[in-house]
Amino acid sequence: MARNVLVTGASRGIGRAIALALARQGFDLALNYRSDDEAAGKALALVEAAGARARLVRFDVSERAAALAALEDDMKAHGPYWGVVCNAGLHADAPFPTLKAEAWDQVLKVNLDGFYNVLKPVVMPMVRAHQGGRIVTVSSFSGVVGNRGQVNYSAAKAGLIGATKALAQELAKREITVNSVAPGLIDTEMIEGAPIEEILKRIPMRRLGKPDEIGAVVAFLFSEGAAYITGQVLQVNGGLS
Repeated sequence: MARNVLVTGASRGIGRAIALALARQGFDLALNYRSDDEAAGKALALVEAAGARARLVRFDVSERAAALAALEDDMKAHGPYWGVVCNAGLHADAPFPTLKAEAWDQVLKVNLDGFYNVLKPVVMPMVRAHQGGRIVTVSSFSGVVGNRGQVNYSAAKAGLIGATKALAQELAKREITVNSVAPGLIDTEMIEGAPIEEILKRIPMRRLGKPDEIGAVVAFLFSEGAAYITGQVLQVNGGLS
């Protein structure tokens, strides 16, 4: 029986690439998305074409009650998750003096509260299953070193790294690993409008990363070969420092 894995924010970009990478490893996938039914349908079709059994689970990770209800319903129908990828994220950039309270609150709610809202309902079912497991959060280079114009995003992603490391300590004896992947600048919709030529000058490899390259790292962390890796932050950023 294939292991059951949840990927949040799976309808496009990095989340879709992660789902595809895990599909190729033979996992059964619950693909979370917030609102774009068309994009979610495309992701589902791609994952199924890769040979995986998959389903869509619609909820907003920042809405605690909705997340709880959706996750409990999915686990009731399909059993506890063996793995979870907390990928759903949001940015709303502005210099700190002009950063609006709404932008601060929403970025923290999605990126950091989403960790609690998704993992709180699923961790104890994972523990009770006595099968070990994998949890991977998707942080950011911005959360490791900070980034001007992203005080809210950097704060949320840095907090996500701290939460990841702490949860890893709690779950290690249960053979559930908890790690974070911190992408640099990846070629997705999130960087539309950014000054790409200036950005490339900062990257030693002189190119943007590809979503599939993040998916491959997550897939490695879900493999048997990564069973002794926990509490770590794997930076995938072309050499940025």
